Amino acid sequence: MTKNNPSAKQLTNGDFTESMKPFSLFGEWLEDATRSEINDPNAFSLSTVDADGLPNVRVLLLKDFDEQGFVFYTNYESAKGQELLFAGKAAMCFHWKSLRRQIRLRGAVTPVDPAEADAYYQSRPRESRIGAWASQQSRPLEARAQLEKAVVDFTAKFEGGDVPRPAHWSGFRLVPQSIEFWHDRPFRLHDRVVFSRESVSEEWTKQRLYP
Repeated sequence: MTKNNPSAKQLTNGDFTESMKPFSLFGEWLEDATRSEINDPNAFSLSTVDADGLPNVRVLLLKDFDEQGFVFYTNYESAKGQELLFAGKAAMCFHWKSLRRQIRLRGAVTPVDPAEADAYYQSRPRESRIGAWASQQSRPLEARAQLEKAVVDFTAKFEGGDVPRPAHWSGFRLVPQSIEFWHDRPFRLHDRVVFSRESVSEEWTKQRLYP
């Protein structure tokens, strides 16, 4: 796999070129993962902190990315939604076991534009859109039957019509300040390269780290 990926070879050999940019390199690694991972190559761990400073982590799916940032969607009234709105920053970690690669990102988090959220929401299966209405995410559920009843109720409510996006369901965009690429190497002498910047208006700097 490494032989067919120029960027991976550059990481391994320490041969960085000025043309190597973190977003394009991320895209290449994600494409490799799409071919090699059995399930959900776009899965990542999202780390947040609550109002008491206690960390939280869970797995989500990346829905879009470009040089403006990395986009995912959730219920704003859920634990992670509240933590993201409170702190305004988070961290992501992608790990592709089949490739022995990892990418970590940290940065500020902002809500996506409502029109962007609407467009993605309408691309979801109808059942998933109804589920966004039925699930009071992260809150106590006495019995699964209660959730199933809510699904039935909202299915009936929207029968024969559109399922609009709930106001409490939308997306976030993480704008990275740092992106670290990790590539497994023999004897735990791994390659670690971090791209960092002080602000989105500044150029990225590259630094190799000890494994």
